[in-house]
Amino acid sequence: MRDSSQLRPLDFDLGAQVHADGSCLIRLGNTHVLCSASLEEKVPGWMKGRGKGWITAEYGMLPRSTHTRTDREAARGKQQGRTVEIQRLIGRSLRQAVDLDKLGERQLTLDCDVLNADGGTRCAAITGAWVALAVALKQAGLEAALVRQVAAVSIGLVERGEGRRGLVLDLEYEEDHLAAVDCNLVAARATAEGDPGFAGGDLELVEFQSTGEGRSFTRGEALALVDLGLAGCAELMARQRAAVG
Repeated sequence: MRDSSQLRPLDFDLGAQVHADGSCLIRLGNTHVLCSASLEEKVPGWMKGRGKGWITAEYGMLPRSTHTRTDREAARGKQQGRTVEIQRLIGRSLRQAVDLDKLGERQLTLDCDVLNADGGTRCAAITGAWVALAVALKQAGLEAALVRQVAAVSIGLVERGEGRRGLVLDLEYEEDHLAAVDCNLVAARATAEGDPGFAGGDLELVEFQSTGEGRSFTRGEALALVDLGLAGCAELMARQRAAVG
């Protein structure tokens, strides 16, 4: 059994979608997310003439990514609130990675589709989408627009059930279900002139979502969760760099 401060087994499969400008299948334990980046020579109407680009994201879970079949949202005629929340999180997180002025009047769309869900799907989507984005920019000769590295991980305080207890990094579904405190952390680190192989600068928080599911939690516990999450993101970033390098 892995230690409570260890990530699940991680793998990046680049080029999983042959027609995408950049693509990556991220496998984080039994959570598998297909991430693709599409670069278009246009921007939304409200951004035309500004000389800068835009990054947006879409997210979805395939019907049998979960234990029981979930209807496709297209069949329901609308997206669930959870879906909208997650794709907004992915979009604003990945906008931290790119200098939109250097991108020019282009739009990058990041599509994240969950093939298998076992906890941490939004974090895996952000981490894998950065790899797809980096590949797309490199292929287009726009490496200079890539100014930061972005990764995300889940953390929690697990106080019930068998197995890992206490402060836990990279929660599986069952651990997430048992967590008294559940968090998602997104972090960023500067690159050097668009070189994703350079680990420069300190890690900074992009987003820290934390919820007391079973109880409230203290300032000290919050800081411990942040510290463990940042350590996890540092490891994820090292693996990202190895994948795109």
